[in-house]
Amino acid sequence: MPLATSTTSAMPPATPLDTSAAPPGALATSAPKRRRPRLGALDGLRFFAAAGVLMYHFTVRNSQAWGRSPSDVFPGLAKFFVYGSLGPELFLVISGFVILMTAWDRSVANVVASRIARLFPAYWSGVLLTGALLLWIWPGGKDVTPGQVAVNLTMLQSMFDVGNVDGVYWTLWAELRFYVLIIAFVAIGITRRRVLIFATLWPAAALVADASGVGWLRQILVAEYAPLFAAGMVLFVIYRAGHTRVAWSLVAANVAAAVWLVVPDQLLKQARNTDLVPSPWIFGVLVVAAIAAVAVVTLTPLARVDWRWLTTLGALTYPLYLLHEHWGWWVISHLNGWLPPYLTLAIAVAFSLLLAMTIHFGVERQVGPPLRAAIQHGLERGSDRIMELVGRPPVRVPASGS
Repeated sequence: MPLATSTTSAMPPATPLDTSAAPPGALATSAPKRRRPRLGALDGLRFFAAAGVLMYHFTVRNSQAWGRSPSDVFPGLAKFFVYGSLGPELFLVISGFVILMTAWDRSVANVVASRIARLFPAYWSGVLLTGALLLWIWPGGKDVTPGQVAVNLTMLQSMFDVGNVDGVYWTLWAELRFYVLIIAFVAIGITRRRVLIFATLWPAAALVADASGVGWLRQILVAEYAPLFAAGMVLFVIYRAGHTRVAWSLVAANVAAAVWLVVPDQLLKQARNTDLVPSPWIFGVLVVAAIAAVAVVTLTPLARVDWRWLTTLGALTYPLYLLHEHWGWWVISHLNGWLPPYLTLAIAVAFSLLLAMTIHFGVERQVGPPLRAAIQHGLERGSDRIMELVGRPPVRVPASGS
C-alpha cells in the first residue's frame, strides 16, 4: 500500500548527526515542522504501481472474465504487463519510506490513529462492495461466504486462516505487521542510529527465518518483504539526515536481499496464475529499479515536484488497488464478445477509476478525518489516565498531516 500510505509533506532535512528521538512512550512534545510541498513524484510513483497491478490483472492473470487466457486476448500487452505484478513490492518500498516519515517524532496514539483512519474506511468499503458483488451480483465470480466477508472486515483474516475476499488484500496483512513493528519503534523512540541498526538486523533475521521455514517466525518478521520495507526506511533516513556510506551500504544490502526473496516468489506466482513464463532476470532488474525509483523521486530535484494532479492520483491509488480486480473482471465478463477487446479493457479501467474516485471523495475524505480524531482522542485520554496513575503529566505531540 500498499498501499495504504500517504505521501505527506516533506520535512526539512536534518543534519547528518541528527539522532534526536521522542523518549520511550513517544509522548514527548515536538516542535511543529514547517510545511513543505508534498512529494508529488512519489504520489505519481504510487499510482504507477497501482496501474501496473490493474493492467496485470486485466491482461495477464487468468480469470473467467475473458472466457480464455488473457495472454491470448492481448499477447503483446501480456508479455509486458506480466511484470506489473511487481507493483505491490514497489508499494512496500514506498511504505517503508512514508510510514517512517509519518511516525518520526510522533506519539503512539497519533501513529495508531493515523494508520487506522488511513487504512480502514476505504478497506471496509472495498470489502463490502466486493463482497456484495461476489455474493449477489456476480456469484460466479468467486466463491465467498457472508462469514468470510465479515472476518475480512477486521483485516486479520490471514491470522485466522480465512481466505481474502479479494486477492489483493494480501499486501494489507504485510502492511499491518510492519505497522506493529513501527508502533513498537515509536514507543521506544526513533533515532537515525536505531533505524540503521533495525534496517540491518531485521532483514538479516528475516532471511534466516525464511530459510528455516519456521512459519510463525516468518509471520512475525514479515520475512518475505522485510528488505523492501527496510530499504524504504533507510532511504527516508538519507532524505532526512543526509548521505552516508553506511546508509547507502544498507540500501544496497537490502536490494540484494529483496532480489533474493522476491524473484523466486514471483516466478512461482506467475506459474500458478498465468500462462506465461517471465524472465527471472527482468524481475531481478525491476526489483532493483523499484527501490532506485523511490530514491530518485525523493533524493533528487524531483522531490520538489508539487503538481496537484499527481497528488490526486496518489490519493486514488489505495481505493483503486482495493476495488479494481473483481469489479473490473465483472465489467469485462459482461462486455466481452459484444465490444472489441481493447474497448472492453478501456471501459473496465475507466469503471475502476470511477469506483476509486467515489470511495476517495465519498468515503475517505468524509470518514477518515473524524475517525482519526476520535481514535487519537480516545487513546490520549487512556494515556492521560495511565500517566495520572503513575504520577507523570501527559504531554502532547502535534498531529501529522498524513
